[in-house]
Amino acid sequence: MPDDPKIVAPTRLLGAVGGGHYELPVYPFVEPAELKGELGRHPVVIIGAGLTGLTLACDLSLRGIPAVVLDEDNTVGVRGAASRGICYAQKSLELFARLGIYERMAAKGVQWSVGRTFAGDAEVYSFDLKTLATHDASRQPPFINLQQFYVEWFLVDRIYELGVVDLRWRNRVEGLVPHADHVEVQVETPVGRYALETAFVVDCSGGHSPLPQALGVGVQSARVPDRWCISDVRFAAPPPVERWTWVEAPFNEGRAVWQHLMADGVWRLDYQMAPDADLDRVSSPQVVDERLRRQFGAEVQYELVWVGPYAYRSQCLERFRAGRVLFAGDAAHVMSPFGARGGNSGIQDAENLAWKLALVLQGRAPEALLDSYDAERRPAARHNIRTTERTTRFLSPASAAERLFRDAVLALARAYPFARALVNTGRLSTPMAYEASPLACSAAPCRPVQNVALRLPDGRTGDLVSLLQQVDGSLVAIVAGPVDAVLAARLAAALPERYPVRCFYLGPDGPAAHGLPALGDADSRLAHQLGLDVAAATPALALLRPDLHCAGVLQSPDWPAIERAVRRVLGLGED
Repeated sequence: MPDDPKIVAPTRLLGAVGGGHYELPVYPFVEPAELKGELGRHPVVIIGAGLTGLTLACDLSLRGIPAVVLDEDNTVGVRGAASRGICYAQKSLELFARLGIYERMAAKGVQWSVGRTFAGDAEVYSFDLKTLATHDASRQPPFINLQQFYVEWFLVDRIYELGVVDLRWRNRVEGLVPHADHVEVQVETPVGRYALETAFVVDCSGGHSPLPQALGVGVQSARVPDRWCISDVRFAAPPPVERWTWVEAPFNEGRAVWQHLMADGVWRLDYQMAPDADLDRVSSPQVVDERLRRQFGAEVQYELVWVGPYAYRSQCLERFRAGRVLFAGDAAHVMSPFGARGGNSGIQDAENLAWKLALVLQGRAPEALLDSYDAERRPAARHNIRTTERTTRFLSPASAAERLFRDAVLALARAYPFARALVNTGRLSTPMAYEASPLACSAAPCRPVQNVALRLPDGRTGDLVSLLQQVDGSLVAIVAGPVDAVLAARLAAALPERYPVRCFYLGPDGPAAHGLPALGDADSRLAHQLGLDVAAATPALALLRPDLHCAGVLQSPDWPAIERAVRRVLGLGED
């Protein structure tokens, strides 16, 4: 990247919904330095300024990595302004809090935790995520509904504000030439073609990317016969702000329906269509009107903001890394939208990859650390694909036996609580525990930790996200119990000198920290999340990764055991 990149602010247009369409921002094309004869060598090139690519770029910005983002368009979202992804899970919201866009999302979007499922006219299942142990400790809500283009818009604004990453609009990638120590990227622009060099490429260009095939990366894919029609609608008299789903909606010919509120008072309604449906007909204004009046009554008053049909497929690459090229988001995996697993999975790809790329590029970890991205995120993608495929089979039984099972579940769920959890209208996105992670430093998997509130060492109220913001991309070691002075001194000084690790003390006895910065945990939520017992007779140490996953808990650790664990998490090996 040039020493002094010129970041040009975008042209602003209205962001509100009106007149039956969305207005999107337009960003200017700026002639790249390479077209002026400067051959740039960049740390990272990100292909695609969609949700995954922008999340990765923003995270790298905060870590001081001057990436280049190449996108063939000049706006966010999709022209035609479909709402696309809308549900952002708590794990994604915790990341967005660290990136600095969460407050904008919370102000613009719709927070929800209650969901209801119906079969016919009867409610058969309901839940409140705030009451579940998977969601009850974080400072972020279980879900925020917000049109995807708003999230991308906020990310672009934040990237421009940080001024580290070079966003290049209307720059289309035509090909890659891998070399031993770099990748040459060939780019087409409105004023000519150029090449640039980079240490690593991350392909975030979507499910139709040609790069996997060009690089010899195999793919497993399957097409699902389901057809759906999305209607984005504003009502004069809105429904309740809850997630409602129907397995057999009487107003949709006995097929499934999803009902969600988004920003701007716009409701996202997903209607399952017949497998052989005429997609032009089912998305015509007249048919949409008939469908809405069957659901909400003949006198319903509404504004149709957007309508469009869609089908989907599942797809997963056989590897997410091909030398210096990595794949993330839909370029790596495609799945149905059930349970909000698609966009959130791409966001978590970016979170998993950003800290590893940054440490490698900063010389604080070996390139081998990047292999753990594939080892962790590919099994996560396969899990999400399997989970959404089960939902597909519940909603669209492929055999008489599957239909018999579904009908039995629905009949039992109306009368017996035990059967209600079997009703599958989409298992909601949850953060992944990396069961076979090569970075795990104990017998347990690398598991997600919620963003709990705590008292920071300077006495201010904060949370785990704000703690991570203070440690410059380092691992966080949190020790509890009676730590002797010698070990505490090594944790406070020798460990950070050798490795990117910051150590803190958690416990009721401040003086026993022997100089380690102390964290306050009045309600013991942090101790519970990490699996630490502050009142134990022996010490324990938890290693927290920059992506809010606990790499393991060491019981009664000595210095060699701690050093081996840190080296493992950083991909350095244990010797």
